[in-house]
Amino acid sequence: MANDAPAAADSTLRTGATSHPFQAEVAKLLHLMVHSVYSDRDVFLRELISNAADALDKLRYEAIENPALLSGSSDLTITITPDKQARTLTITDTGIGMSELELSENLGTIAKSGTQAFVEQAKARKGDVHLIGQFGIGFYSAFIVASRVDVTSRRAGSTDAFTWSSDGAGRFTLAPAAATTPRGTSITLHLREDAQEFLEDWKIESVVRTYSDHIAHPIMLTVASETARQINTANAIWTRPKSDITPEQHKEFFGHLSGSYSDPAVTLHYRAEGRNEYTVLLYVPGERPFDLYDPERRSRQKLYVRRVYIADDVEILPPYLRFVRGIIDSEDMPLNISREMLQNNPQVAAIRKAVTNKVLAELKKLAETDEDAFRKVWDVFGPVLKEGLYEDLERRDQLYEIVRFRTTSGDSVTLKDYVARLRENQTAIFYLTAEDVTKAQASPQLEGYRARDVEVLLLTDPVDSFWVRSALGYDGKPFKSVTQGAADLDLIKRKDDTAAQAVDEPQTAILVAALKQALEGKVKDVRPSQRLTESAVCLVNDSTMDRTLEKLLARQKESGISISAPILEINPSHPLIQALGAEVKAKGAAAIVDSAQLLLDQGFIIEGEPVPDPAGFTRRLASVMARALS
Repeated sequence: MANDAPAAADSTLRTGATSHPFQAEVAKLLHLMVHSVYSDRDVFLRELISNAADALDKLRYEAIENPALLSGSSDLTITITPDKQARTLTITDTGIGMSELELSENLGTIAKSGTQAFVEQAKARKGDVHLIGQFGIGFYSAFIVASRVDVTSRRAGSTDAFTWSSDGAGRFTLAPAAATTPRGTSITLHLREDAQEFLEDWKIESVVRTYSDHIAHPIMLTVASETARQINTANAIWTRPKSDITPEQHKEFFGHLSGSYSDPAVTLHYRAEGRNEYTVLLYVPGERPFDLYDPERRSRQKLYVRRVYIADDVEILPPYLRFVRGIIDSEDMPLNISREMLQNNPQVAAIRKAVTNKVLAELKKLAETDEDAFRKVWDVFGPVLKEGLYEDLERRDQLYEIVRFRTTSGDSVTLKDYVARLRENQTAIFYLTAEDVTKAQASPQLEGYRARDVEVLLLTDPVDSFWVRSALGYDGKPFKSVTQGAADLDLIKRKDDTAAQAVDEPQTAILVAALKQALEGKVKDVRPSQRLTESAVCLVNDSTMDRTLEKLLARQKESGISISAPILEINPSHPLIQALGAEVKAKGAAAIVDSAQLLLDQGFIIEGEPVPDPAGFTRRLASVMARALS
């Protein structure tokens, strides 16, 4: 849970225990656990069993290199022991165990920001405890039902054992435990008065069947005067035939992997045979994971070799598929392969390529067979999938078949749909990048395209500005920004088949020259516009970089990029432009100096950018208004 050093001991108790304060974030979390009322408290047992299973998996993996870690007992089991007389419930595993330092770090501090995120979301969702597993802090759910929790642990390979204890009130103690403590971890919950039902064997069995039946290790129930009995099936769900697994079992296993107990949107289960043999069981979540936009962008698939857990950070899928949860179980790889070797292992590379292609094919299939279901997936994960258009050139064509776009004609448009609707003489796929849909739809640069019924992609995710710039095109048609370079609308007829309003071209040329003179050093050029039909002006860039991308990069100081001077385009048929043209023709360029700057400021405002000189803008606007009213 954390990598921070434990808090320093501040007192020594009679038992030799040391007392420590909880990290502030943990204290907030515990307060939420202790004082909130949850409608479903069963999940605490699910979380503790899940943690125990992870401890068993880690021991089995480490024992491959160091078999001595299993000395004393090779059994890998989880045991649940209710004690009605003492009112305690104990969950014991024979796994990897924890040292004194690990007990303090893992249970007393949390380095991950997920704790605060959980607290905020749990409050917002009125104490939805099902959230807790998503944040990697499931141990603390024990305090939902317990007034005190004791954790005794001995790490495999060590002779020292320690007990961690807390009532959840702000501090915890650490003390040496008996030398006879077996390997693994034992968690004893001193149950609250209103949680006594968890001492009943029927209740324990019910919770295990509901949430933990898939755990691949035996879960034993030990009741006084009875022989311990196994209460889960304990077989790896991915090894079973697809037809034998129910949707409820998939939901349960997906919940174990992700901490989210909603239905997965897509389930992909298959066995690959041939040069590499492996089994795949993957899920696309139905809702957004809290860490979807974590800066590390780590994949979340677990790697097994012949049912032995190896690692959960192997990057089987690329970062743009990081929302996919599941397992890959190889039959061919050596069990003693190191995590370092995995990064350059040719078998892993082959599996990575095949599984990535399979996931993309499954998403394409979903889009073709169930548009509504795919739409839900796209609404949540579309911006992440589009990262692949920038990063994964090898699969860009596959991704083109999956991605959906909001356009000036619809809100779930494929590139295939777009190309099928190209206007006569249209040779490019036009797009507009913007910070959000509202700004995009209001952009004056769209006016000329709308007048000709030319569809434009509205790209509003940050990654759009990057991938579209590097993309060569689709189906032989290049991508072209409506805010860059020439508009390329000369050969496309207006939808009403009428010509643009006639303009006084010599007068427009005189105005353009006067505007260039007045705005020298502030704009790159001034020119008449094909884009505009209603607005007086707009700003565009030359062909080097889209303006939205330039603004994004300029915000990153390390990029060394600043916003360049724009090109000011004017609409010769607009009454304001015609009036200014007449003014210049009659009185000369000096008559429109203030008006020229106001036109440029208007362009900035339309783009959602601050005007360079607010005080000057205010003065010029007041002057123009005063002249108009005099």
